Amino acid sequence: QVTAKTAFLFILPQYNVSVPTADGELVQYHYGLKDLVTILFYIFIAIVLHAVVQEYILDKINRRLHLSKVKHSKFNESGQLVAFHLTSVIWCLYVVVTEGYISNPRSLWENYPHVYLPYQVKFFYLCQLAYWLHALPELYFQKVRKEEIPRQLRCISLYLLHIAGAYLLNLTRLGLILLLLQYLAEFFFHIARLVYFTDENNEKLFNVWAVVFVVTRLFTLTLYILVIGFGLPRVESQALDPERGNFFSFLFNHVLFRMSVLLLVCLFQASVMWRFIHFQLRRWREYWNEQSSRKRAAAGTKQQTKLLKRDSGYHENGVVKAENGTSPRTKKLKSP
Repeated sequence: QVTAKTAFLFILPQYNVSVPTADGELVQYHYGLKDLVTILFYIFIAIVLHAVVQEYILDKINRRLHLSKVKHSKFNESGQLVAFHLTSVIWCLYVVVTEGYISNPRSLWENYPHVYLPYQVKFFYLCQLAYWLHALPELYFQKVRKEEIPRQLRCISLYLLHIAGAYLLNLTRLGLILLLLQYLAEFFFHIARLVYFTDENNEKLFNVWAVVFVVTRLFTLTLYILVIGFGLPRVESQALDPERGNFFSFLFNHVLFRMSVLLLVCLFQASVMWRFIHFQLRRWREYWNEQSSRKRAAAGTKQQTKLLKRDSGYHENGVVKAENGTSPRTKKLKSP
């Protein structure tokens, strides 16, 4: 029994509480320090799954493609993230649908703070934190190039900041929707990159990713404005109460603070869109340069073909002459 209790500490979420409802009692969860033990266990699980995907799927594909070292590293990164994003999108979509967060948008801010979480919501957040924490030692295990480490560290840090912030500040419902939108766009991007590595002439999926990216950015910005600008200021409990997990609602009651937060959100989304537009312009410029070079090469080939035809003879008064000046047409002998 002692070992069973210890095993449950690693495997299952802790801090369960019976919450009274109209139909009886409902078991829900809140966070605490014991969550770190559960996260540590799932970090090791994520490392094992990472190695399985790498060895049994990605390495076999890499042997057939014969990619360069740079493309090999990017292919492995995109392959791992495609598996993770696909799993997370399906899981997150199931959670938000079954919990009614999509069918009832008011639930994103109603009854804030959302201190008590359903089992599947808490378990999802613990697994997300475990995955992005496992990505740190994977930088060493995968022997990532030094030039790529700052970019990947910045990406991991942003995800950890978002997920941990939503989890600790009791904004888990809003965090779930934002993660779903972000993971959906990232999934299409890495799928497009995998297809591009297998066939460099196939860039159609990048256009699909561009549309999905713009749509998800618009939904993200709309969701921020809806929740921060209109939802949280209407929460009944506006007093600062850290013990109950109420960190924000009293601040959002002030117009200046609310507008400042919305301005920061808009500026951040604008910077993301600017980087996206810059990437698309650079990609289109490279595409048109490649097309123009192909046209020049085709024109040069045609001109060379014409020169080769002219080398076999020259024109004089509209008649093709041979090199010795005689006509290639055989003379017809007069009959005696």
